[in-house]
Amino acid sequence: MKPIALRSMLAAAAAIAAMYGVAAYVAAEPAEQVIRVVAKRFDYTPGEIRLRKGVPVVLEFTTQDVVMGFSAPDFQTRTDIVPGKAARVRLVPDKTGSFVFHCDIFCGTGHEDMVGTIVVTE
Repeated sequence: MKPIALRSMLAAAAAIAAMYGVAAYVAAEPAEQVIRVVAKRFDYTPGEIRLRKGVPVVLEFTTQDVVMGFSAPDFQTRTDIVPGKAARVRLVPDKTGSFVFHCDIFCGTGHEDMVGTIVVTE
């Protein structure tokens, strides 16, 4: 076999191996934690969400009532929560402490009491 053909075959084999190696690495990465939150008049369950600073999570919201909102101003995060659909928000807390989240779409007479807390620790 000619040296050029052999080099081409080795380069192709290395490229294929690299592709499989990358694919195996991506598949082996741990999935982000999903925290399910149910919104209903005039409550979030859970009402307190505990997170770790710098650790990404996905908040998944559902409701069966009416259209509601989720707003966490300290993390510049918000979404609409529509009955029968899951709303997903990715959040990576960048500071520690206790932070209020609230419904930002009027959902009835108890709307102003629809709040919760995100607690972020080191």
